[in-house]
Amino acid sequence: MLKGSIVAIVTPFIDGKIDETKLRELVEFHIKNGTNAILPCGTTGESPTLDHEEHERVIKICIEASNGRIPIMAGTGSNSTAEAVSLTKHAADDGANLALVVSPYYNKPTQEGLYRHFKAIAESADIPIILYNIPGRTAVNILPETMARLAKDCKNIIGVKEAAGSLDQMQAIKQICPEDFILLSGDDALTLPLLSIGGAGVVSVIANIIPQDVVKMIETFNNGDIAKAQELHYKMLPLVKSMFIETNPIPVKAAMGFLGMCSDELRLPLCPMTVSNMAKLKEALQNYGLLK
Repeated sequence: MLKGSIVAIVTPFIDGKIDETKLRELVEFHIKNGTNAILPCGTTGESPTLDHEEHERVIKICIEASNGRIPIMAGTGSNSTAEAVSLTKHAADDGANLALVVSPYYNKPTQEGLYRHFKAIAESADIPIILYNIPGRTAVNILPETMARLAKDCKNIIGVKEAAGSLDQMQAIKQICPEDFILLSGDDALTLPLLSIGGAGVVSVIANIIPQDVVKMIETFNNGDIAKAQELHYKMLPLVKSMFIETNPIPVKAAMGFLGMCSDELRLPLCPMTVSNMAKLKEALQNYGLLK
């Protein structure tokens, strides 16, 4: 089962190109620090500005660098069903363990359209699929009833990264989807509440910089030490909030630049943080003990 801390890994750039050496180093960093799985080409990986060749290359590098030591869940979504089918098939052929498929953005399909979109992708590739529901970015909400229908009709649709920000919806998913349907938080701030209602883990932004702490909080909760898990959650919360003072992944890349983990280079239309928000981010890193 997919569970624990799945890092939504950044795509490091240097002079406008993918920094392949640094990406391999980051995969190794997460393996050494106990991350449970890696998601390349998600929102945090700036997938909207990767061309097809780059998209496939980033996924392939992560698969090669992991060498079977950690699951790779490839981001393969698109607002074109045909394009999502192609990306998912390619990731499966390259050896990805799972695919994360976001709901179509901008088109605003109906629930029936969402059902047909995901069903077509599931039938096209022999790979487990995790739905990705993030209406704040896609302008459409995958209803729990649609998830349940997909889980029933498509045996390789096995879970959801739920980022609607609603615990009510998360609970509805647990109630009406199959018992083994994997529920992952798409929001670091809701990881602990999600675990308390039966969720399996998180697809995490903050794990890019504090992977061990995210893993520890989840493991501590699962081991029954609720008070300690709460302590870890509240310690992380200000740092988590600092990751979203501007559009993700702007702050996390800036943080990784401060920490010497990779370049803070972004691709337009994303741009560097404002001076005032940069100061807030530095303060959060200092308060957490990551910067002196």
